[in-house]
Amino acid sequence: MSLVIYSVKDRVGYVTLNRPEKRNALSHELVQELTDAFDRAENDSSVKVVVLKANGDAFCAGADLAYLQQLQNFSFEQNLEDSRQLKNLFLKIYQLKKVVIAQVQGHALAGGCGLATVCDFTFAVPEAKFGYTEVKIGFIPALVSVFLIRKVGEHKAKQLLLTGEVIKAPEALSRGLINQVVNADVLEQTVFEFASNLIQSNSGQSMQLTKQLMAKVQSLSIEEGLEHAANVNAHARATEDCKVGIAAFLNKQELKW
Repeated sequence: MSLVIYSVKDRVGYVTLNRPEKRNALSHELVQELTDAFDRAENDSSVKVVVLKANGDAFCAGADLAYLQQLQNFSFEQNLEDSRQLKNLFLKIYQLKKVVIAQVQGHALAGGCGLATVCDFTFAVPEAKFGYTEVKIGFIPALVSVFLIRKVGEHKAKQLLLTGEVIKAPEALSRGLINQVVNADVLEQTVFEFASNLIQSNSGQSMQLTKQLMAKVQSLSIEEGLEHAANVNAHARATEDCKVGIAAFLNKQELKW
């Protein structure tokens, strides 16, 4: 049985965690299958927006307990290699050329909360719980901290990472972790409609360049950031999407991407 299911519907690519009996807990194999699925979605010309979702009651409960036990016997080099595998997955999602939406139907904890964090948008049911609980078992939320600080700032990140507190979706919304709280019976449709609106209203090239710009400028000084933005701006003006979009605007033509 595949640990990850890949499917496409109306230009939306779905990457579905499929380990419900283990609450979609992360293992070496699952992380690799997720990475492969996002590679596939990025290179799939029939897909413009990607949705990360899960089967079962939980979105993702973090690392598999049996796998955590195995790590106790790993050498430093083996643990480093394993950490880099998860790093590559987080970075792949964060830097994906297409918008990624997390559809959270259940709890997202530890590494599972990290998965939701690195997505561009997150929709969750009211009952879903979020938490970076690593400090409670003597571990650290190392990789996700890099993305969380960017997302909510150091002050809010410290509150979440150092306490390991678990919060429900409405609280996660107020802290800037997620974008919208949606009842379970309309979650799937709400996410699909949001994705479809992005697909029909926005240029794929423009969304890609904007994602890449936002990821890059945060590591630059103001002057360097502005210079980089000016270069991206100039590049964007020469893209086919920009030419088509401006022509449609000037000619008052309806444009659907």
